[in-house]
Amino acid sequence: MTESHALPRIVAARRTPIATRGRALGALTVEQLAVPVVRAVHDDATHLLGWPPVVADVVLGNCMGPGGNPARVAALGAGLGFDVPGLTVDRQCGSGLAAIIEASTAISAGDTRPRIAGGVESASTAPTRSVDGIAYARAPFAPAGWHDPDMTRAAEDLAEHDGISRERQDAYAARSTHRAASAVAAGRFTDELVPLVGAAEHDEAPRSGIERLLPRFTPLFTDGSLTAGNTCRVSDGAAAVLVVPGGVAHAGVSPGLAVRAHAVVGCDPALPGIGAAPAILDALDRAGVDLAQVAAFEIVEAFAAQTLAVLDRLGVAEDDERLCADGGALALGHPWGASGAVAVVRLFSRLVRGGAPAGTIGVAAASVGGGLGVAAVFEVVR
Repeated sequence: MTESHALPRIVAARRTPIATRGRALGALTVEQLAVPVVRAVHDDATHLLGWPPVVADVVLGNCMGPGGNPARVAALGAGLGFDVPGLTVDRQCGSGLAAIIEASTAISAGDTRPRIAGGVESASTAPTRSVDGIAYARAPFAPAGWHDPDMTRAAEDLAEHDGISRERQDAYAARSTHRAASAVAAGRFTDELVPLVGAAEHDEAPRSGIERLLPRFTPLFTDGSLTAGNTCRVSDGAAAVLVVPGGVAHAGVSPGLAVRAHAVVGCDPALPGIGAAPAILDALDRAGVDLAQVAAFEIVEAFAAQTLAVLDRLGVAEDDERLCADGGALALGHPWGASGAVAVVRLFSRLVRGGAPAGTIGVAAASVGGGLGVAAVFEVVR
């Protein structure tokens, strides 16, 4: 295993507020969401280094449009210069984390120039797609003839498959909401946020009175257990980090998160919600780390049922204080292409800004439509 000081490391991490589709950020396009966080990360890095970093690339995840190359548009819009290219990655809900992995991999392969990586999604302005004038909601996740549920149907199927009750899902959603409300009250999101003046300067408030509300939600499917209360809200938002090489060239650039290992795996497309579990185990194995050594997990909480199924497979208790300690997507929302990057920003705040000692381990992960899981293992360096 490579020594942590020589690994690619994240030294700056920011995100926009997260808002439900059609609300506070509803008028902003993908580029208008991405540009402020790319610029903020670049400004943070300039302050940290003492000079503007020479950025090799901007790599952003995005799922639902508008097509083209939003990462290149964001690089230009952020004022990084004509010579900074851009790469847009689509690994669905894992796109933001996949983009960070892509940037880290390029540095590990020998390119010693910094990169900005993350994700962005504007569900509010996503284009309507059509073939021969017939609109469709999404492209297939699997070939014709395969079971290809959308993620909500898949989460319901997983809850039934694993026997995860509505009561258990509601309790998990309430816990995530309470944790997020406590984080807001304590100001734990403040330093990571890039306020969008005139649109949103803070996250939408987590639902208040959640225990009173949860029993009132009608199941999304007849005789099902998923509801709007234990399912994430589709959202808008963006997040980005600066990845630099480790070693002598950036020895003084600390603190940060070294990228210890990462993994992308496939699983049954009929039950895609479990993908994060094998991805986490694979990434931990590559890092030479046990589950018990992990101090912080940030798993994208698309659905309470899906998150619980992942935790059950890992053997992690659903009330474990290491897990989404400041709440997750169930409380704040799920901007698809950005959520994996939001998870990394949250790890950076919890561990680096939070003062965790060198050597502390964090994990970010997401389950992905079509039967995929993506995960990365990080280590605090100081």
